[in-house]
Amino acid sequence: MVREQYRATTQGTSLERPDPQYVYNIGIYGWRKRCLYLFVLLLIIILVVNFALTIWILKVMWFSPTGMGYLHVTSEGLRLEGESEFLYPLYAKEIHSRTDNSLLLHSSQNVTVNARNADGQITGRLTVGPSIIETHGQHFQINSKNGKMLFSVDENEVLVGTDKLVVTGPEGALFEHSVETPLVKADASKQLRLESPTRSLSMDAPKGVHIKAQAGNIEALSQKDIMLHSTDGMLVLDAETVRLPKLPHGSKGISDNSQELFEVCVCPDGKLYLSVAGLGSTCQEYRHVCQ
Repeated sequence: MVREQYRATTQGTSLERPDPQYVYNIGIYGWRKRCLYLFVLLLIIILVVNFALTIWILKVMWFSPTGMGYLHVTSEGLRLEGESEFLYPLYAKEIHSRTDNSLLLHSSQNVTVNARNADGQITGRLTVGPSIIETHGQHFQINSKNGKMLFSVDENEVLVGTDKLVVTGPEGALFEHSVETPLVKADASKQLRLESPTRSLSMDAPKGVHIKAQAGNIEALSQKDIMLHSTDGMLVLDAETVRLPKLPHGSKGISDNSQELFEVCVCPDGKLYLSVAGLGSTCQEYRHVCQ
């Protein structure tokens, strides 16, 4: 409340005028004052509730100066302890476990790892599903711990870099096309069998094919012809005994030869037949076998 007083006197006059008083009321009164106090009280309540919620969130989420819960921020990156669940894609440059624990990726459907280029396009993908493991990429390679290539696959070829490729299946290995290898070898207690059930079997090498059985026999079975062909060289059968038990006989009178001596004759087309041995060659007498 402000009171202002004014006095006015006139020279030569002794009369005094009554002092006028003016009263001004400054402030908020009535319902406005009550609304203001109510609004301030509401703000205080909201502030207290927010502060309490902040404290509760900090306590529930385990916030600390080093991170949040099992997630810690270190100089090398983020360190996560325990099991964690990611609802959306995870982007990281490197993921590794502790030195004394293994890294486990678990999913109820499948686990997919994608590699992208600078344009965001997928260049490689590895998918581990409930019944199949798929990989998509231009090249797939498996290396040993010392960096040696063990297995490599691309669109043109498949490379196996191990010293020995062992196939343990009872049916062996099935190749639909050609196979190039310097050595095909079976175990010491097993037999080696090369078979083509419905087609021909061909073995070709620029410097020769070497077939060796140290403790067994070598058998070549065919429904039709077996051809041993040398373009520049000769065919050598070096053995203590060479037997051709099913050669045709040029004469039916084999019993006439008491000593069972025969002469091996050759037809112009290369066919072999037996002729009864005599003092001289008897191949001409039994040339009808070649016809």
